[in-house]
Amino acid sequence: MDVDGVFSGGGVRAIAFIGGLKAAEQKGIAFKRTGGTSAGAIFAAMVAAGYKSNEIKDLLHKVDLREFLDPRRLSVAFPFMKWLTLYWKLGLYKGKRLEQWVEEVLAAKGIKTFGDLPEGSLKIIASDITNGRLIVLPDDLERYGILPERFKIAKAVRMSASIPYFFDPMKIYDATGKKNFIVDGGVLSNFPIWLFHDGKTEIKRPTLGFQLKPSQFEQKPNDVKNAISLFHGLFDTMMDAHDARHISEAHSADIVFIPVKQISMINFDLSSEVIDELTDFGIESTEKFLRSWRHYRPQAKISTKKSSIL
Repeated sequence: MDVDGVFSGGGVRAIAFIGGLKAAEQKGIAFKRTGGTSAGAIFAAMVAAGYKSNEIKDLLHKVDLREFLDPRRLSVAFPFMKWLTLYWKLGLYKGKRLEQWVEEVLAAKGIKTFGDLPEGSLKIIASDITNGRLIVLPDDLERYGILPERFKIAKAVRMSASIPYFFDPMKIYDATGKKNFIVDGGVLSNFPIWLFHDGKTEIKRPTLGFQLKPSQFEQKPNDVKNAISLFHGLFDTMMDAHDARHISEAHSADIVFIPVKQISMINFDLSSEVIDELTDFGIESTEKFLRSWRHYRPQAKISTKKSSIL
């Protein structure tokens, strides 16, 4: 069964998507097109390149996620310098190692640019804060005078994963030489479930979404008591309000909600055991969802151990 897959942002918690993919694979579900934001863009790119869940899990077991936190030399020698460089560079970490890893992973499947994939099979969300607009890569590259088919997918993923103030924002120059700052797509659309439903073209296959939060109809309201909780409430609202307008009860019927709670999205110091537990939790959530998904009738139960930390 062919579907289009959409993956939300969520930092390292997106490792749970491995389990979601495994559950879908075991039910004979294949992804014709994929799209995503931030960490979801990484998974969307790997699935589009032909990676299966077990391959992705092996890759994450082999890499030390802390390598993606690549500070500048001065920040290592003089810790106080990281706050000064944050002011000028706009990020604590360069993010080059993350981009390099994604490029290496895709190259192993013979994929480098969007031109190496079937047209329209991969869409990545990013935020252009210079012009104050959401951009879909590679679709919107032409407005910057860039040929979409020659643009590196790893660079697009790095743009989408540029968590503000954490990783340096990316810069692209348009045909006039104007510099545009691009940051995490989650700023404007953390879960672009709307990607393959533009209301103009006929829907050829169902969309299966993977969201790292509870359903909006089950999610508890923000408890605002002080300035800190106000900031968290503002950030959550900023990331989710746009997408909430597109998630009706009908859309929710096509979304696997994986409410990972107790792991920070920027905790890059995860053990192999935690990676396995995140994967198991993704399997549990997806298998439960597929039992009653309106587009598919499950054929076999996926056995897995119960997660203890989530």
